Amino acid sequence: MSALSKSKRVVIKIGSALLVEELTGELHRAWLDALADDIAGLRKKNLDVVVVTSGAIAIGRGPLGMRGKKLRLEEKQAAAATGQSRLTQAYQNALDRHGITVAQVLVTIDDTENRRRFLNARNTLDTLLKLGAVPVINENDTVATTEIRYGDNDRLAARVAQMIGADTLVLLSDIDGLYTADPRIHPDAKLVHEVREVDAKIEAMAGVSRTNVGSGGMVTKITAAKIAMNAGCRMAIAPGKPLNALKALDDGGRCTWFIPAASPRAAYKQWIAGAVQPSGVVVVDDGAIKALQSGKSLLPAGIAAVEGAFERGDAVQVRAKDGKVIAKGLSAYGSDDLRKIAGRKSDTIESVLGFQGRSEAIHRDDLVMES
Repeated sequence: MSALSKSKRVVIKIGSALLVEELTGELHRAWLDALADDIAGLRKKNLDVVVVTSGAIAIGRGPLGMRGKKLRLEEKQAAAATGQSRLTQAYQNALDRHGITVAQVLVTIDDTENRRRFLNARNTLDTLLKLGAVPVINENDTVATTEIRYGDNDRLAARVAQMIGADTLVLLSDIDGLYTADPRIHPDAKLVHEVREVDAKIEAMAGVSRTNVGSGGMVTKITAAKIAMNAGCRMAIAPGKPLNALKALDDGGRCTWFIPAASPRAAYKQWIAGAVQPSGVVVVDDGAIKALQSGKSLLPAGIAAVEGAFERGDAVQVRAKDGKVIAKGLSAYGSDDLRKIAGRKSDTIESVLGFQGRSEAIHRDDLVMES
């Protein structure tokens, strides 16, 4: 069984060059239909599937009469605005044959790196997956600035994989993996089948994109691999041009696998424990401490006091009344709201705050106990 079939949650990144005919700007519909068949096959194996797709700008050029010209930033944004709805509809049409609902999600790199928006996006994507939809994520090119100049959806896909705790990221490419040198220039270059650490030697193997449709390259794929591996997510660079590319990968086809040292859950917990500085303190009672020690989430009812000023998604220390540090986690509420619901049952949150937030003050997945 391949690493793809062993997965529970997969992010698939699709580049513009695979989706769109460079000269005409037309979609490769047969290719997209075959991809939809592969996605349906993964879903039948109970895998969550998220697609990060390029192509909105490439598709939007034609209707605006901008095919074949170099675009300024504002023209790229206009093309993206035109192409995004067409791109999402194309995915929906392809997956309709399998009774699968597509959900369009537009994000920027900053949405995956700002903790508050990170939590909002993660919760939305988790909900969509639980409801059986396939989120189709596109960079929000109509508002992006720096990112759109690079079209770095490889890095965006890695950030999405990190955000939702995916265990596998697949970058479908115009090449079948990482080579020791650019095989288009060096015929004796050899495919690297497996990478367990992205060091200087691996980075030196990265090449430059030669297509006019997409704007990624091996450099961005190596950057994506570093992000994914740090998040405990394995990553494959696999050939995307043939029909049914995902099935070929699942059947053990040629590719390069980047293998992390830890699982996504362990890597996420390590990030919370070591990389995030706490912005405040939540003091809890003895009952809450027992619940946390048994692996449960922190509920508002167990909070005795809130110290400091922080926003939703910020890290906080969890302390006992005697000052002992019990845990660290990401708060589901800002400090002002948390003070209002401290000591209250979760079913009163809506009446106190005026909106129905999460039942947990800190979810167990976002909490690390002190050893």
